[in-house]
This record gives sequence, C-alpha cells and structure tokens, in this order.
Amino acid sequence: MFTIKTVDSHDHKAWVGSGTESVLNGAQRNGVKIPYACKGGGCGLCKIRVEEGEFERGPSSIAVLPNHERDLNYTLACKTYPKSNLTIQIDLSRQNEKISS
Repeated sequence: MFTIKTVDSHDHKAWVGSGTESVLNGAQRNGVKIPYACKGGGCGLCKIRVEEGEFERGPSSIAVLPNHERDLNYTLACKTYPKSNLTIQIDLSRQNEKISS
C-alpha cells in the first residue's frame, strides 16, 4: 500500500493506493477528481505529473503523451500504477505552458 498525495495549489488530498490499482481508479474511489474520458490511455484527459515517487506506466498513446513529456514524469492517471508513495500534480494548466515551449 502506498500513499498518493496531490500538490495542486487549490487542494491537497491524499489516499492510500496499491500497485494493482491505477491512480485514476484510486482517486475516484477516494473522491479525488481527475478529469477522464476513455480510461484506455488514448484521450489524454487524465494527464498528471508525478512530482515524487516511483511508478509503472502502462501502454498509452504517444499522440497524447509524447516522449518529451514522459521524460518529465507526465503520465496518464488511468495507466499509472504506484510502486512507492507518490506526490502528483493534477492541475497541469500552469505546467503545460512549460512543456509546450
């Protein structure tokens, strides 16, 4: 079991998750809102950034999560499984300005 914490400026939440449950499913189970649509790694709506911790990333579309974002620890919550305690950022509106330049 691992603790997953959010670091968004408007809200700080934490929950306990496991390596067999995606970050998205764990967040939903604990009332933490992460936008999503497909839950299959294809739409990119559940994109988060892992600030701290180790995780396993399942398969996802390179079109919505390009390699340069993967290198910066961006990932899709629906395809991300914790391997340690995690600190994640859900609200990427300010972060996206950095990666698009």
